Amino acid sequence: MEIISTTNAPQAIGPYSQAVKVGDFLYTSGQIPLRPDGTLLQGTVEEQTHQVFANLKAVLEAAGTGLDQVVKTTVFIKNMDDFARINEVYGTYFPTNPPARSCVEVARLPKDVAIEVEVIAYINK
Repeated sequence: MEIISTTNAPQAIGPYSQAVKVGDFLYTSGQIPLRPDGTLLQGTVEEQTHQVFANLKAVLEAAGTGLDQVVKTTVFIKNMDDFARINEVYGTYFPTNPPARSCVEVARLPKDVAIEVEVIAYINK
């Protein structure tokens, strides 16, 4: 097991790691639309989704993998009415061979953001 950390994504704000590598797989913590400097992006749900994916991309790259190696995503959204808008942005990050996905509406997310995403990715050696 190896803990993955990068300054190119927001630092953990609690007792957790940005990601953990186990064997050939990487498990990320959920990313919300915090910028790497820790400030919250207060934009549209589309802008928040782009920031979430920028954070995920940075964590994946720190582990030696990328979005093209993601095998599973879990998407938590504050309002299912935003699903189509989130899905449109989401699709731009997985243009071919999209990963398996779960998407659930939740009552509340950290810092009252609209979206949080966690991924599992394969690490090519």
